[in-house]
Amino acid sequence: MPPTPLPVLPLAPSLIPPADEVPALVHLTGVEQEIWDRALPYLDVRDNDAHSLHAYGLAWALLTAVPQARAEVVLPAILLHDTGWKTVDPARILPAIAPGSHDPETVRRHETEGAVIAHRILTDLGYPQDVTARIMEIVDGHDTRRHALNTDDAVVKDADKLWRLTPHGLRTVGSWFCLDAEQTLRLVLSVTYDRLLTETGRAIGRALAACAGLDHSPRRSVLRGRAPSASGEHTG
Repeated sequence: MPPTPLPVLPLAPSLIPPADEVPALVHLTGVEQEIWDRALPYLDVRDNDAHSLHAYGLAWALLTAVPQARAEVVLPAILLHDTGWKTVDPARILPAIAPGSHDPETVRRHETEGAVIAHRILTDLGYPQDVTARIMEIVDGHDTRRHALNTDDAVVKDADKLWRLTPHGLRTVGSWFCLDAEQTLRLVLSVTYDRLLTETGRAIGRALAACAGLDHSPRRSVLRGRAPSASGEHTG
């Protein structure tokens, strides 16, 4: 027998707290907003615009738990890290990043070109030269360099890879390679979890993977076959 749906209960807007009173919401402001505005024209390939925003949020969360990392390096780097894909022939992008790919030159090109673009944008904004140099160093190697140069680099690498395990990341990767949700999760975990470099990154990775895995479990499939509640999902 299907569950009895709950009657809806509209809430008055006055019961919803203002955004500035809610913890953990992330907003781009100041120079980060300016960097984003200038990076955006380079991010309209491979869904890099949405990817970079999600990765920015993950980087922000990691920074709260990795105090040695510097926000002035990490946050611009994560916004700029994939701008170099704009310089690559779109027909070569997915073959270059697919499992079993033998085209490291294309991946390397997006890193080197991304560093050039990052230098141009940050210089135009008057960003400190020494910090710009650190950001360029991170961008130039964020995928092909397995080890981290420093804590800033480790946080950028983890934020970039953790995106794959978010709902948006899993949907995007699955659409690239025509995979179902369960196949996508297995693929992503196989190329992501062991490459996370910070303990906080691994904890976030475990949490995202656990939720995604249970969402594709047989028990969850049975629940999907039941009549939905009024809201469609449980909130607690």
